[in-house]
Amino acid sequence: MGRDREMAALRGALARPPAIVLVEGEAGIGKSRLLREWLAAPDQRTALVSVCPPLRESLTLGPIVDAFRGIDHPVSGLRLTELAGALRPLFPEWSADLPPAPQPLDDAKAARHRLFRALDELLRALRVDVLVLEDAHWADEVTLEFLLFVTSRQQAHGPSLVISYRPEEVDDGSLLLRLTSRLPAGVTQLRIALAPMRPDDTAALVSSMLDGNPISHEFTTFMHERTGGVPLALEESVRLMCDRADLVFRDGQWVRLKLRELQVPPTVRDSTRERVGRLSPTAQQVLRAAATLAQRSSVATIAMTAGLSPAACRGAVAEAAAAGVLDGDDRGWRFRHVLAATAVYEAIPLTDRRHVHLQAGRALEHIQPPPVARLAHHFREAGDTRSWARYAEQSAELAMASGDHTRAVDLLVDLLTWAVLAPVDRARVARIAGVAALGRREAVDEVYHRVIRTLRSVLETPGLSARQQAEIRNPLGRLLITGGEAQAALSELEQAVANLDHDPVEAARAMTYLGWAYAGPWPASTHRRWLDRAAELTAGFDSPAERLNLAGNRAAALLMLGEEEAWDVVADLPVDGATPAERLDVARIHANVGTGALIWGRYADAEEHLAVAMRLADAEQASRLHHNVELEQANLAWLTGRWEDLAQRSAALADADRDRPAHYLGSIRLAARLAAAAGRRRAAEEQFRLVLEESARLGAADDTMEAAAALARLWLTDGNSGRALQITNEPMETVRRKGIWVWATDLVPARVEAHLAAGDLVAATRLGDQFARGLRGRTAPAPRAALTVCRALLLAAAGDHARAASAFDRAARAWSALPRPYDAMLARERQAEALIAQGQIERGRELLAAQYEQLFRLGARGDADRVAQRLREHGAEVPRLWRGGRRGYGDQLSPRELDVVQLVVAGKTNREISRILAKSPATVDQQLRAAMRKLKVSSRTALAVKAVEAGVFAEEDSLDDAS
Repeated sequence: MGRDREMAALRGALARPPAIVLVEGEAGIGKSRLLREWLAAPDQRTALVSVCPPLRESLTLGPIVDAFRGIDHPVSGLRLTELAGALRPLFPEWSADLPPAPQPLDDAKAARHRLFRALDELLRALRVDVLVLEDAHWADEVTLEFLLFVTSRQQAHGPSLVISYRPEEVDDGSLLLRLTSRLPAGVTQLRIALAPMRPDDTAALVSSMLDGNPISHEFTTFMHERTGGVPLALEESVRLMCDRADLVFRDGQWVRLKLRELQVPPTVRDSTRERVGRLSPTAQQVLRAAATLAQRSSVATIAMTAGLSPAACRGAVAEAAAAGVLDGDDRGWRFRHVLAATAVYEAIPLTDRRHVHLQAGRALEHIQPPPVARLAHHFREAGDTRSWARYAEQSAELAMASGDHTRAVDLLVDLLTWAVLAPVDRARVARIAGVAALGRREAVDEVYHRVIRTLRSVLETPGLSARQQAEIRNPLGRLLITGGEAQAALSELEQAVANLDHDPVEAARAMTYLGWAYAGPWPASTHRRWLDRAAELTAGFDSPAERLNLAGNRAAALLMLGEEEAWDVVADLPVDGATPAERLDVARIHANVGTGALIWGRYADAEEHLAVAMRLADAEQASRLHHNVELEQANLAWLTGRWEDLAQRSAALADADRDRPAHYLGSIRLAARLAAAAGRRRAAEEQFRLVLEESARLGAADDTMEAAAALARLWLTDGNSGRALQITNEPMETVRRKGIWVWATDLVPARVEAHLAAGDLVAATRLGDQFARGLRGRTAPAPRAALTVCRALLLAAAGDHARAASAFDRAARAWSALPRPYDAMLARERQAEALIAQGQIERGRELLAAQYEQLFRLGARGDADRVAQRLREHGAEVPRLWRGGRRGYGDQLSPRELDVVQLVVAGKTNREISRILAKSPATVDQQLRAAMRKLKVSSRTALAVKAVEAGVFAEEDSLDDAS
């Protein structure tokens, strides 16, 4: 009733295959009824129908398997390829008719893809026209992935899909949202959103249940208001009223007696319970069993669950079906509505539920293959810990094999949290849970935090052997790295590695992570010894994948240590993998190398490695790794002067993975940099303080350097050298203790300046010498540019302003070559001050004015204001700059054209200019042609000559002469 328009749309869409039809609506709104009415039409088509049960742990591919088990076509007559052998585990009853099982694959995702292809082949071999999946909001993730797989192949004459679901019960992270929001092009698409019935449709529905006779207006209004127009509630309420003789036919229409005294049930639960109560005790017993099973089940299974003989059960099932409570087909029996099943289940006394679940579990153990997820659920509810543990582990293994690591973690953590297990079992389950958690690709979330808490709790279990503890601490340490708890991670891994002799691969992996210098008091030599021990073990491994993983991680660790040899390994890294697991591994390695390249100041290398990592992370849908790479790409944009949208990017990054401290603090650090450059002193100070304090608390020693240096620079502008020295004390001691001077690019110049401001030239000189020794033999452009700044600061403090100006000029050129324009501008500012101090006032003022304009255009308005103040103090006018809106430049070069011409003069190619300025080659070419036209030249060489002759870069030429 009231669904004619929706039915016509459904038929029309499915008449134009392939089609995707989405039927959405709340519980009881009529989704299943609409589909049953369509299926009952005499159209010539082959349809497979399945319903997802509301289990606590959804069955992996269970709905799809159930749909195929309902076919009556003999499999032996189908023309199937060898690929169909992958279906044997799902359909053991067809083993005689299926090809031999293919060789197992090591990679779970590849195995799942092969299984999907085999299922798709079976669909096509059966000439299935329509695949119907009801209640998809309860579907497991693998079933939803299979539907996505089918939709991606629909243009190749695949079956149509009809999917019903409740939008309000779809989790934010569910793949169902991707299925419903990204419908493929080229197929017929229809979304049917079923709404509650209108009052006139309500009257028609109720009337249809009462011999077609009309109902009173008062009764119609009452029913519509009390049920909200939900068809299921209407049907159940009318049945209840008929059963109780609460309706009477009067004056040609149906009216309800005792309108005020007898309350119409406001929910289906109440009406269902009362209707069930009118059935025989045996039928009620069957319904309690069916409600507990929560899925279509055979009479034999229901009988065993209810504790009845098959004959008695059949009679009771027939009674319940006649009452309209149960619905059956060749596959078994279930409640007509899930809400009705829930109402019956919740009415079972708590003291009886355990027994019914125990009976259900014992009944399901007779099914082959055993439905392990359902068995785990029932034995859990029954309190049978041993059986629950056995089936939960089996279910977790199946989930991991299909790539659903989150489901596996949920199953095992629940087991560890609520079951009382023997220490040996508790240790084994915890180890598997840790390994499963490492396989997750999602961002840090509540599942991550829960497994961390659980593994730590298991380690407190009395009676665990050293080996058992090591097998738990190993994945726990690696999970803590992901969460940014660096010091804690190092502690767990150090304890684990001493007792992993029985597993050399995991021992080598733990040693490699101990080789990372992100935390702890160890000097670089200690980290290096761990890396060398891992390399000795790796040499004996046969697996190329394991060797790649360990070699790649070793290279990234060596970069963090400032070891030059790392680049030789990096040069040989692959940029892709043969399997999804390898691709993910390669992506992680390139992401880590990109981070190391940023520390060294090799920004072109960083950009290349991060691009590889992002491509592979996106291809493998690894959201956590995607966020990592996105943050490092934003850091690269900051360093190379591409600031246009960095404020928005930093805010988005903070929201993207807020539960992961390291990522969140990285995004806050980026926001703090921008705030400091823009002159928002208070915000910058608060944010840098947060980064410093939290990084220190987490033990992430490398992340304290920049924040401490930034705070020191802020306080030096106030003349507070003591505070600047104090904030840099601990990070400086970390650098000295570890001996990793490539970390000190920001820290040492700030510390040297603080010493000089305090009048301690000896300490400043000593620190500069230590920095130089620490960088000896390392081609690390950023730290070396910082070293040049330190030397210039010392020369200026000694009063040798001529040599200081030359040194600042060299520093600016070093920064520009990276490119790192912001630091280059700051070095030019200091060069200008040195020129003025030695008496070259006009040259110094010109250079200051140039830096004011460049800082202003970059977005460093705070620095620009400082330079403007210095210009005024030196008696110069501050250039009037455009502060908003569009402007024309006539025959003058625009700022963007000046940028391009400057790099042409420097001898850069268009491709190099494109990379440095983060512009497309087409844009560079367009701006280059515009500059040629304005300067009336026809070649790049003539442009460079004309630009120099015209004095476009006069201040740069004069500085070159001075040096």
